[in-house]
Amino acid sequence: MVNDQSTQTTHAIGLKAKAAVKDLSFYYGTTKVLKSVNLPVPEHQVTALIGPSGCGKTTLLRCFNRLHDLYPGNRYEGEILLDGAVNILGRNIDPIEVRMRISMVFQRPNPFPKSIYENVAYGLRVRGEAKRSVVDAKVEHALRSAALWDEVKDRLNELAYNLSGGQQQRLCIARALATDPELILFDEPTSALDPIATKNIEDLMASLKEQVTILIVTHSMQQAARLSDYTAFMYLGEMVEFNQTQTLFNQPQHKQTEDYVQGRFG
Repeated sequence: MVNDQSTQTTHAIGLKAKAAVKDLSFYYGTTKVLKSVNLPVPEHQVTALIGPSGCGKTTLLRCFNRLHDLYPGNRYEGEILLDGAVNILGRNIDPIEVRMRISMVFQRPNPFPKSIYENVAYGLRVRGEAKRSVVDAKVEHALRSAALWDEVKDRLNELAYNLSGGQQQRLCIARALATDPELILFDEPTSALDPIATKNIEDLMASLKEQVTILIVTHSMQQAARLSDYTAFMYLGEMVEFNQTQTLFNQPQHKQTEDYVQGRFG
C-alpha cells in the first residue's frame, strides 16, 4: 500500500504538513488494526479520511489526541509528528497537553451537564485560567468562531441541553476552539444531524480552516467531496491512497480506491 506517496504529494504542491503520520501501527491488545500508516495533514486545509466501516479511520483519528491511552492494553508503533518536530506519541509527552493542542468533536453532540458558558470555558478552567475577563473574551470568541454567538449571547447561563442538536454540535465545536488548538479532529460530526444542521456545520468547517487545521472522518463520500481539500482512502487498516480530493475522486491511482469511490463496495 501507500508509503511515500502521501509525503511526495504534499511536497509536490508546496504545502506544509501541520502533522505527519509516520509508519504508524496500532494494536488493540494483540490485534493489529493499523498497519504502517503514513499520512500528511496539510496545514490550514481540510483533510478527509474515507473508507468502509471497520477500515481503521476512527482508530487513526483517535491516535492524534491519545484517546487510546484511556484503555489498557492498547499500543502504538511509529510516530505522529506535530510541526515536523514533536512526536505526540512519545512516552515523555503528556496526553493532556496533546489534547489541548489537538481538540476533538465527536459523532454525536456531547455537551457537558453545565451552562452554555461553562461548556465553552471548560478547557480554559482545566488549563488554570482564572481571570474572568480572559475567560469571557475567549468564550465569546469561540462562540463567534462557531457561528453560535448571536443565537446564545442572551442565554449563556442556560443549560447546554436546551439547545437544538445542531446548536449543541456547534457548541462542542466552540468548546474545542476555546483552547486555541492547532488541529481539530472531527469524527463523523454530522451523522446525527438533519440536512440543514449538516450544511451549517460544513459551512462552519470550511471557514474554520483559516485559523485551524482540520482532519475529518466521514462515512459520506459526498461530504468529503464537498468539504475537503485532501482525501485519504483507507482499507483494512492500511492507507491505500492520499491526494487532492478532486484528483482522488476523478483520477484515483489504485483500483481499490476507484471501486470504492464509484460505489462498487463499502
